[in-house]
Amino acid sequence: MATLKSIKKRITSVKNTRQITKAMKMVSAAKLRRAQENVVAARPYARKLAEVLEKLADNQQTDSHPLLAQRDIEKVLLIVVTSDRGLCGGFNANLCKAAERFVKENRDQYSEINIMTIGRKGNEFLKNRQKVVKSYANIFGTLNYQTAALLAQEVIQGYLAEEYDKVYILFNAFKSVMTQEITLEQLLPVAPPEQAEETPTQYIYEPSQGALLDELLPKNIEVQMFRALLESLASEHGARMTAMDSASKNASEMIGKLTLIYNRARQAAITKELMEIISGAESIKG
Repeated sequence: MATLKSIKKRITSVKNTRQITKAMKMVSAAKLRRAQENVVAARPYARKLAEVLEKLADNQQTDSHPLLAQRDIEKVLLIVVTSDRGLCGGFNANLCKAAERFVKENRDQYSEINIMTIGRKGNEFLKNRQKVVKSYANIFGTLNYQTAALLAQEVIQGYLAEEYDKVYILFNAFKSVMTQEITLEQLLPVAPPEQAEETPTQYIYEPSQGALLDELLPKNIEVQMFRALLESLASEHGARMTAMDSASKNASEMIGKLTLIYNRARQAAITKELMEIISGAESIKG
């Protein structure tokens, strides 16, 4: 049986851990509010821009712009967005497993599947399991549109250079504090809507079709990339807040159980001492 000193030391250790988990929960809760506001603000613009581009793609010849070109799919790039830090439950593990599942399910369909990781945890998990060609870390601390635009431009340049023929992005979409949905979206090429209109809308372009597509298509990739990063950041804070809340509750339960064990051990020790005193007194009387 553990000694009173070791039990007391363990109670102190668990209490210190509970203080840390409570502090981390409060920090995540504060960051989550700002991240959630950013996601809610970004979604309508990103959704409408994607909708407009899909309709334009449905009205164009496949060779009207390189980012609309539907070429034979041989090489695929999968962008996996995870976090830089842990302690957020299954947030990263579930996403990385989804990435591995994507590779396994599509290995026979495509000749080559490369992975770009955004977030340190994704790279740590996948680098020895899959073909990770590029990795970026420590961007979520100062996440802004310029960072997302640079990443998007690098992806676009790779696509135009035919380093890959299709680009997907895999991330956790923010639904609520306790719910994050693993989402897979196609970034390139810009695909027309699944249910195309029977009579496509005819557009009048100003200044010209080429100039408009040159401006809007890269812009759309930047916006979709930025939205995905914002979704992932909000999901990370929500997942960490939930995980730390659960850890704090578990710590409180453990403290309660250890305190009960400590009190019982202390009571047993006191009883034993009393018995020894009584036995000693009886032997003196005898």
